[in-house]
Amino acid sequence: MRETLIRGADHILTMNDRREELQGADILIREGAIAAVGRGLTTSGAVLEAAGCVVTPGLVNTHHHLYQSLTRAVPGGQDALLFGWLQTLYPIWAKFGPEEMFISAQVGLAELALTGCTMSSDHLYLYPNGSRLDDTIAAAAEVGLRFHPTRGAMSIGESDGGLPPDSLVEREADILEDCIRVIDAHHDAREGAMVRVGVAPCSPFSVSRDLMRDAAILARDKGVMLHTHLAENDEDVAYSLEKFGCRPGQYAEDLGWTGPDVWHAHCVKLDGQEIDLFARSGTGVAHCPCSNCRLGSGIAPVRAMRDANVKVGLGVDGSASNDTGQMMAEARQGMLLQRVALGADAMSAREALEIATRGGAEVLGRSDCGQIAVGKRADIALWDTRGIESAGSWDAAALLLAGPTRVKDLFVEGRHIVQDGHMPHLDLGGVIARQNKLAQKLMS
Repeated sequence: MRETLIRGADHILTMNDRREELQGADILIREGAIAAVGRGLTTSGAVLEAAGCVVTPGLVNTHHHLYQSLTRAVPGGQDALLFGWLQTLYPIWAKFGPEEMFISAQVGLAELALTGCTMSSDHLYLYPNGSRLDDTIAAAAEVGLRFHPTRGAMSIGESDGGLPPDSLVEREADILEDCIRVIDAHHDAREGAMVRVGVAPCSPFSVSRDLMRDAAILARDKGVMLHTHLAENDEDVAYSLEKFGCRPGQYAEDLGWTGPDVWHAHCVKLDGQEIDLFARSGTGVAHCPCSNCRLGSGIAPVRAMRDANVKVGLGVDGSASNDTGQMMAEARQGMLLQRVALGADAMSAREALEIATRGGAEVLGRSDCGQIAVGKRADIALWDTRGIESAGSWDAAALLLAGPTRVKDLFVEGRHIVQDGHMPHLDLGGVIARQNKLAQKLMS
């Protein structure tokens, strides 16, 4: 029987139903799940001393474009709004192939792991030169993160009035056929699943109304979740009003894109009626504060969403618009934006950490994750608070207010994938070197 005991943690933020915080306590991991939480626990298995550490559930990333880790800080896109930024980058992404998809996913997921993330979604909506969603799923298996890839798509190119170049769009029949293929090949609906596949047409401005509706029907037939971008900025809302005669929330509802099996990215420009719609329907939101700042999209109404009981998680978004993939930095930025908009008491550090952990798990439909509680999956992050970032701190909230931002140890499904700040099972130096070589090739 495979057991690990995390012993003597200074502070455990459980995020359980009672939001308990424990001091000097232990966590027993058995066969990928949490078997016990308390003091004086014993094991015949491995023991990890956690003195000096704050322990949290693993962070959950609800929105990413992993392929973009190959296009950080691209000139011409650094100071653009959303639509101009996309038009700069589409021609570069059109040069990608399977290797670029695989390596960029490895880099993005390793960056997430080293900064405390145990579960990540990914929204891959372009498939040039033979690329497949399978490329990113293979990368996640090597890195060791719990993975929620979504089969995205674009079907309306420039010649039909869309934003993407025609070379990056697909026939809608082919899109739906490949959705079925990847779900049948990779989706695991069981508790503790390491891979769950979603269906994710890119956005209302890059696919047809028919594809949005058909994708929802397909996803529900297959029992998988739905994801897309929605109400990201003023341009997005203006497009919806002009093309569809309604706001984004109404468009989503009309096409079957609300419900507990749906989560939308960004939602910066949701109004009060749309927030109420999401609350009533159980629709989730992936809040991407750093990307929203970088692209000048605005401040999402997260306080209003939370007060209305909308499910909200955090997303780092793509590394071409963030340009990092660090979930703790995302949580801090999310907290600060609500405070600058609404006042210093608008969001506490603990609430931001809850959104980054349990909140994200709820958005992704993972009731088995996001908490340190008996029976939940053993996705656990240990943060060493003995370093310079935390020196002089009085409270566990310093983890978000001060640091550290890199994790000391990380467990996913009970597997110790980050050990003392390193990933011994992954040749990270080699992965980075290959990534940089591919980036140089794209530049040339």
